Amino acid sequence: MQRRIGSTLVVCLLSTLSFAASALKPGDFKTSDGVRIHYVEAGAGPAILFVPGWTMAADIWQAQIDHFAQQYHVVAVDPRSQGDSEKAAEGNYPERRARDYKELVDHLKLTPVVLVGWSMGVPELLSYVDQFGPTGIRALVLVDGFVSMDPKILPPFLNGVVHNALANRRQFTNGFVQSMYKKPQKPEYLDHVVQTSLKTPTNNAMAAMAGMLSRLDWTPVLAKLTSTPVLFVAQGQMKDAASKLPAILPSLRLEVFEDAGHALFVDDADRFNTLLDQFLVANPAKP
Repeated sequence: MQRRIGSTLVVCLLSTLSFAASALKPGDFKTSDGVRIHYVEAGAGPAILFVPGWTMAADIWQAQIDHFAQQYHVVAVDPRSQGDSEKAAEGNYPERRARDYKELVDHLKLTPVVLVGWSMGVPELLSYVDQFGPTGIRALVLVDGFVSMDPKILPPFLNGVVHNALANRRQFTNGFVQSMYKKPQKPEYLDHVVQTSLKTPTNNAMAAMAGMLSRLDWTPVLAKLTSTPVLFVAQGQMKDAASKLPAILPSLRLEVFEDAGHALFVDDADRFNTLLDQFLVANPAKP
């Protein structure tokens, strides 16, 4: 009898999970320069927009989509030339991609919106603020990306990353994806992330990388966010650089995940989700 009840509970749980997965709604819209941008959305309530990093797609945020869709209107975007968005020959640089996000926010009427950007998404969201100001932004969450970069690291970076990606994209991507995590991930998951990354044509990927490196210091923008709640979350390897940010913006909240990798919101999803939950409760939307 107990076994039958247990089996019934398992079936009910699986049905509930299937229903939750089916609630994920895909969408597309055209930007002002005619590029089709793909996104997914779920849930209802205050809005959160998740922006992934270089060559990644919206579903890198799956653990956050599942969690926050219970209380929020969650939107995750495939940036131009990434995931299932159009592979655009032009506009693969932070200022244009930031305009894409602003146009998506306007298209879906998401304001006041919480903007969450990871890796390359950090300078892109700072470009969003630089171009459009903080109006309509409830909070800004920056995840393990650079706010400023020492120009001295550019030559080895270009040689180690750009050259290797151009020489053998698949081999480079396999290593790049492996390096994003500090904790073990399932092989099928890692393979999915690799295949998703490879959807971005190499020329587009290099253009996006060059665009990111065209401006190495976003600290003047960060310093202006005195009236906007800002959370910066970093892996342990970024602790030294991240520790300088509160001097630029004293109101900034800094959290370091010592035991997680670059994709810390995957490595330690429960901790990240709890942190973001608490941050949003502490910073409600202004009436």
